Amino acid sequence: MKVLVAGGAGFIGANFVRYLIRSRPDIDVVVLDKLGYAGNPESLAGLDRVQLVVGRIEDRDVVFPLVEQCDIVVNFAAESHNDRSLNDPAPFIYGNIVGCYVLLEAARTYGIRFHHVSTDEVYGSLTIGENRRFQPDDAYRPSSPYSASKAACDHLVRAWVRSFGVAATISVCSNNYGPYQHVEKFIPRTVTNLIDGIRPRVYGSGAQVRDWIHVQDHVQALCEIVERGRIGQTYLIGVDGELSNLQVARMILEEFGHDPDDIDYVADRPGHDQRYAIDNSLLVSELGWTPLYTDFRAGLRETIAWYRDHEDWWRPQKEATEAAYYRHGH
Repeated sequence: MKVLVAGGAGFIGANFVRYLIRSRPDIDVVVLDKLGYAGNPESLAGLDRVQLVVGRIEDRDVVFPLVEQCDIVVNFAAESHNDRSLNDPAPFIYGNIVGCYVLLEAARTYGIRFHHVSTDEVYGSLTIGENRRFQPDDAYRPSSPYSASKAACDHLVRAWVRSFGVAATISVCSNNYGPYQHVEKFIPRTVTNLIDGIRPRVYGSGAQVRDWIHVQDHVQALCEIVERGRIGQTYLIGVDGELSNLQVARMILEEFGHDPDDIDYVADRPGHDQRYAIDNSLLVSELGWTPLYTDFRAGLRETIAWYRDHEDWWRPQKEATEAAYYRHGH
């Protein structure tokens, strides 16, 4: 079997590819990635049975021949950072939406199984302290150009299932952490700043709540959905890991032996969602999935150790990332 992984050199995509190669000896993988700032071929270093093709998912001349030779398409490819989408929405609208359309058309043309990886940000924001979590059929209320573009992709997938009979599923996941995550993201930025002797920064008061999941739990769930999920169904992936950004920053500081209040607070970003929370009951009851990383602090400690041990992977990204943040006052 051959699997096309779009965006397979990014954070979650690369971890998915690594999991496939490690756990499925009968599978070969083709990674399609444009190798933008967040796509890193070093995240795939040392893997056998993996072919890397550099190209864009919105390029039909690249996508169609690759899909024709594969059995499954899993789409991780996306411009994926809210701050960047606020500064320049255009790449998110074109790359994410048009790219998803091209992949769907290729899957429809060749009768290929398709899975689309979405985000809980499509649902908008829950109220902090509210006793509810996102459900698969909740209305979409995206808050940023990024989340709006992802919501559009989800609607395209559902339309292609209903109108054209494409064998597709969607997964919606909460905030991931773990190895190979770009240093612009909250946890790796905080960790690498502390390695460099820089105080962590949080938006606003840091009260925003996220439902944290280790990337290994995410990719294992994805395999279950791709192999056994119901066509047309949306599955929510989470581990009941709600913590505020401030709580996470303080945990990281404690792991470094610093005062947990050694934090700089910066102006909040526009439209910042206050709380995400995932109800994973359908995934658990229907597919029998259970997470391995149920202790967030232990997973965080393991992640910190990875960044300490792999400075050669993240160091080339660091200077440009911090320069971009400082240009926008963060």
